[in-house]
Amino acid sequence: MSQKIYQIDAFAEKLFAGNPAAVCPLEKWIDDETMQKITAENNLAETAFTVPVENGFEIRWFTPTIEVDLCGHATLASAFVLINFEGFTEDKINFFSKNSGTLTVTKNGDLFTLNFPSDSLQKVENLSQFKNCFAHQPIEAYQGKTDYLLIFENESQIVNIKPNFSEIAKINARGIIVSSKSENYDFVSRFFGPNCGVEEDPVTGSAHTTLTPFWAEKLEKTKLKAKQISERGGVLECELKNDRILISGSCKAYLIGEIFID
Repeated sequence: MSQKIYQIDAFAEKLFAGNPAAVCPLEKWIDDETMQKITAENNLAETAFTVPVENGFEIRWFTPTIEVDLCGHATLASAFVLINFEGFTEDKINFFSKNSGTLTVTKNGDLFTLNFPSDSLQKVENLSQFKNCFAHQPIEAYQGKTDYLLIFENESQIVNIKPNFSEIAKINARGIIVSSKSENYDFVSRFFGPNCGVEEDPVTGSAHTTLTPFWAEKLEKTKLKAKQISERGGVLECELKNDRILISGSCKAYLIGEIFID
């Protein structure tokens, strides 16, 4: 059979920026092994698969090695594909995830806004487990649902950080978020996830469900502008609304193609 596939740069203000995601809009679910093989063949941080259901779409996300519970940039990319190329005519899409519940994406001009559940954070008192992960040591650490958030003294440390991926892989988590205050934005961050097959993710929407409540409390504001300072980089507008996080960004289409599956 043949299957339409799209590659989208999400959280990107121009092509070749932000975080590339593949999107496969399906009519019905195919087997998990095939979806994992498609994702490994794509060799992108995430591939999203969607299936139409009543009042929206079911969605699942895969890295090249595992299925994950939540992915922001691939959800953003999926909404962009469905609205621009697959005939969905409304400005709001409901996505349903077996592990993350109902997720909505709203289109407003060129911006797409994710509505995701806010993460809950527990402060980590013992920082010694991270001592070999980076040359500089964090000043604070927090544990979220799937990731650790490490806070550093300044933006320069985030820019120049040298991750030790073999040590990061020993941490029992999807990944590690590193973050600090910023001179030009409210905060900056990077994300390292060798345990899920992504050494450094260019722009991680789901990580901002952890970052936003932390920085909202720290900076005493609910609307924040953030930049993930990977090599590609991406800008996100984030808002804390009670127990939900609104995360907005733009998308650029890079590729429309067809794959062939036996």
